[in-house]
Amino acid sequence: MPASGPAGVPTKITQGAQAAGGIGESTLRPDGILKVTGEFAYSSDLWHEDMLWGHLLRSTVAHAEIVSIDVSEALALPGVHAVLTYDDLPTDVRTYGLEIQDNPVLAHGKVRHHGEPVAAVAADHPETARRAAARIRVEYRELPVITDESSATAPGAVLVHEDRTDHYAPYATHPNVLHRQPIVRGDAAAAAGRAEVIVRGEYTFGMQDQAFLGPESGLAVPEEDGGVHLYIATQWLHSDLRQIAPVLGLPEDKVRMTLAGVGGAFGGREDLSMQIHACLLALRTGRPVKIVYDRFESFFGHVHRHPAKLTYEHGATRDGLLTHVKCRIVLDGGAYASASPAVVGNAASLGIGPYNVDDVDIEAVALYTNNPPCGAMRGFGAVQACFAYEAQMDKLAGELGLDPVEFRQRNAMEQGSTLPTGQVVDSPAPVAELLRRVKAMPMPPERQWESSEGADVRQLPGGLSNTTHGEGVVRGVGYAVGIKNVGFSEGFDDYSTARVRMEVVAGEPVAVVHTAMAEVGQGGVTVHAQIARTELGVEKVTIQPADTRVGSAGSTSASRQTYVTGGAVRNACALVRERVLEIGRRKFGTYHPAWATAELLLERGKVVTDGGEVLAGLADVLEGESVEIEREWRHRPTEPFDRRTGQGNGHVQYSFAAHRAVVEVDTELGLVKVVELACAQDVGKALNPLSVLGQIQGGTVQGLGVAVMEEILVDPVTAKVRNPSFTDYLIPTILDTPTIPVDVLELADHHAPYGLRGVGEAPTLSSTPAVLAAIRAATGLELNRTPVRPEHLTGTA
Repeated sequence: MPASGPAGVPTKITQGAQAAGGIGESTLRPDGILKVTGEFAYSSDLWHEDMLWGHLLRSTVAHAEIVSIDVSEALALPGVHAVLTYDDLPTDVRTYGLEIQDNPVLAHGKVRHHGEPVAAVAADHPETARRAAARIRVEYRELPVITDESSATAPGAVLVHEDRTDHYAPYATHPNVLHRQPIVRGDAAAAAGRAEVIVRGEYTFGMQDQAFLGPESGLAVPEEDGGVHLYIATQWLHSDLRQIAPVLGLPEDKVRMTLAGVGGAFGGREDLSMQIHACLLALRTGRPVKIVYDRFESFFGHVHRHPAKLTYEHGATRDGLLTHVKCRIVLDGGAYASASPAVVGNAASLGIGPYNVDDVDIEAVALYTNNPPCGAMRGFGAVQACFAYEAQMDKLAGELGLDPVEFRQRNAMEQGSTLPTGQVVDSPAPVAELLRRVKAMPMPPERQWESSEGADVRQLPGGLSNTTHGEGVVRGVGYAVGIKNVGFSEGFDDYSTARVRMEVVAGEPVAVVHTAMAEVGQGGVTVHAQIARTELGVEKVTIQPADTRVGSAGSTSASRQTYVTGGAVRNACALVRERVLEIGRRKFGTYHPAWATAELLLERGKVVTDGGEVLAGLADVLEGESVEIEREWRHRPTEPFDRRTGQGNGHVQYSFAAHRAVVEVDTELGLVKVVELACAQDVGKALNPLSVLGQIQGGTVQGLGVAVMEEILVDPVTAKVRNPSFTDYLIPTILDTPTIPVDVLELADHHAPYGLRGVGEAPTLSSTPAVLAAIRAATGLELNRTPVRPEHLTGTA
């Protein structure tokens, strides 16, 4: 083994006077300049002087028995150092999973989806590894594919997983039903009899990809003690560790993990991708092994957003009060469980939206199919439901002859409202106010494409393709509002760990913060430094690289990191502060009575009284000493939903956002231009206002994408993915992105650190139905599926 370590690994970040902001300030990101100049090292940039390259062979069919695998031609290729199949795995632990360990490291016996890993190759050049994988001969005997609910639950249906033993299996109505969660409150059937207006709808939500720009990648380096060090782009280091170590047959302390530069995540890195394969190859060859997916592989290498079929019934009185909601939500979980059970819980518990309804009957299910596995993605089950219930609210407002915003406001939940799960909302829920604010925003000017020099086609549907100069273009306006939970739910032990040290470096007090939080672009490293400055009164803060030398920080998902890991950093800082003051009292207490009697603070590198009197400099207090504390921190506990009724305090916090979409539609060609997507959102407390704005605008654009262009297309006969590339899977570019004015409301949740509220997911919910509502307003069409395509608007589908 070479003595030198790998290149491109993260280093500690010290923020000094150039970023001297505390909580509430728009402190600049320490990695921002590096990223925009192309100097930031992502996981795909990792390098080791003696490394090999790994590559995976993936199944070409979606469901088949594996008759035989012949690796002899691959092994014979010069430059190949190892070829692994299921039979080469070192232990009896050969599956993994976030909750249910149903996903094989390498396929055994059969494959269950298109693109499933079958073999792993290590070679001295990436092209050699790819050519070797292509020489592996796999004989398949194809099986019938399960692609939807009817095929999954038909009499005699082929089982995706035989002999299930997971804890959801005893409650499943069919072995291909992964999880089912009903939520029943009141008597929806009786309430339907009292309703004066009832509307029903069936909705289809397409499969969305996270489409992060940095592909899955990592570098596994074998260690002299027989362990391995994995540098990896992930969302949850300790969850990866828990799944990797048993497969390798190593104790967790011999599997060391360091977060590499992450090029986006959005839920798609919460599951394992190439982590185990890289480690296996490194341990087999005794050489560092790097694996980098190309874009084609990435589409098969991570989970996606669940496609869904949703059936709703809403009833109301003539004066516009909701009487009841019935709904059934069917989520396609694909071949493996991933996070599907938790997604079901979210879809069910948030399935009627941010509205007061006493009588509800909800059922949400996730299926096992042979479609691509689906799991976590920004919004996590609440996105699909919001699309449907907001379409229903517009439909019902139309039947009642009410303004769609006013109708929503009449039924809007507020603090003290009771959710369908029986949980009382015990923090601000300004749903009606958000709707008022977004409706009150100035409307964008009409016919912006017109100028003295003729039509500016960039402002028209179709853009530079020059398909119209305004003929047949109709404007539409639509509104939507959504509710999203924050943090892990249903009784999960949701905690984070922070280690904070105070010391003197070169005569200045410095705070050092160490967590295992995955920085995936959300700005957590910036906020942690802001918290340390606020709590410890120092200017310089060093953020250590995230790794497994410190306790778990949980996943960078569920809009939880600022709340939970931020809470852990704040808690550890408070304990450090008390210890520093104890040292100060010991050293200087006899010089001033305020050391014993006053409320003491740390500000601007000094110990001061609450009246502003300086007692000592922190450098003097800490001379020759340092203080380090590591602690876990938890939010309030939650509880599982009752399996029969769905009742329970399942969530710790809720976030709310409302959108107004303004679109212009070329009704002749079916082309859509989203002119503006205005948003109003309550964030509790904006710890970094600029970062909050970026989160809201980014989530809004992802919602826009699934409204009008994003969908993974899966062949309904073969279950093969049709468009695994950014050529055929379209995502919004800067030319597709409209103006996104944002109105930020700050109503503190007194249960949360600083009163904050998770920000990143809520805008992804309501932007999609707002765009759909605007297109409906422009065209008069019902439009019950996402994404909307030109053929849906022209009647040529």
